[in-house]
Amino acid sequence: MNDVSLGSAGIDPVARARDLGPEIRAAADEIERSQTIPEPLLSHIHDARLARILLPRSVGGDQLDPWTYLHAIEEISRHDGSVGWNLFVANSSALIAPFIPLNTAETIFADPRTVVSWGPPNEHRAQAVPGGYRVTGEWHFASGSRQANWMGAHCQVTEPDGSLRLNRFGRPTVRTLLFRKEHTQQIPNWNTIGMRGTASEGYRVADLFVPEAYSGTREDPSLRRETGPLYAFTMQGLYAVGVAGVGFGIARAMLDEFIALAVTKTPRGLQRVADSQVVQAEVARREANLGAARAWLVEILKDIYATADDIAPIDLNARVRVRLGCAHAIGTAIEVADYVFKAAGTSAIFLGTPFERRFRDMHTLSQQIQSRDAHFEAVGRVMFNGDPDGLFL
Repeated sequence: MNDVSLGSAGIDPVARARDLGPEIRAAADEIERSQTIPEPLLSHIHDARLARILLPRSVGGDQLDPWTYLHAIEEISRHDGSVGWNLFVANSSALIAPFIPLNTAETIFADPRTVVSWGPPNEHRAQAVPGGYRVTGEWHFASGSRQANWMGAHCQVTEPDGSLRLNRFGRPTVRTLLFRKEHTQQIPNWNTIGMRGTASEGYRVADLFVPEAYSGTREDPSLRRETGPLYAFTMQGLYAVGVAGVGFGIARAMLDEFIALAVTKTPRGLQRVADSQVVQAEVARREANLGAARAWLVEILKDIYATADDIAPIDLNARVRVRLGCAHAIGTAIEVADYVFKAAGTSAIFLGTPFERRFRDMHTLSQQIQSRDAHFEAVGRVMFNGDPDGLFL
């Protein structure tokens, strides 16, 4: 791909991901079974800096543009969806670095193998105390937590007088507290049909003190310490880019595998699958849809990146475009996977085929918040009515 940027020491993350492809594929069964990324593959992933694509250069990251990140996550996900998902989450979590003090970020990311994992916000609150916060609670859906050495908790904050801390928009603020993994108790509850290798399980903490310096608020891009166009994107927008990359990778792999199958498969009483004009047309249509969705999303990301302010967050129109491009990309990837699974017939239904795990992974991805069809409703509402309710803060 000629639109890929290079990271530290001229590292091309897409090429590195491609080079690791055979090793990732060879480990896929073990990743599914053990729900962890084994050695030496995990070390090779860190050596390739694939968890540092979005991390600021100021703390040892590569701080690359979002379309290079998209391509890298897609390439990884072609070989295994769970590895792609865990690396999308690791990169997304690294986006907290611009919102915490530089010394804190340097401490956390000094280890080149650092991965931060967390679950989404829930009802648990942190109590503001002198010097920081005390927090008790449990969180779930912490993808990649078995590879992590730092964890986070997103909480509303209760002030000493019992009131909720509000942000500049007048809403309860959500603060991210960061702490070493050894302070948590893991909850092994990731018993899903797909994306099993992500081990997106739960964790809990009890009366944990977190210093103020190890916390930040990621809900307002104007609060970030780092400048530059990458961090002008909202964190939720870049989350959606990562999910789109995983979806593209799984769909691309399934379509390629179906083309290979069609060349050799002759169903009983029928012609070779590859000789069917219907199959030829449908495969061509899916190829066009997948390529068009990717190209449009890349175009959106490049256009916004080129015009983004060095300090101010991207505007409402840009946020809406990112959301729409990602929602369309994810939906297109799911549709391609569904077509392939159906078209492959019984060749897709057995354990160990090139289709069944990818199909399960895609339909686990399809249930994640970034994949909701409601995003189209939200974008359409903003297109007609603006954003009176702050949907795209």
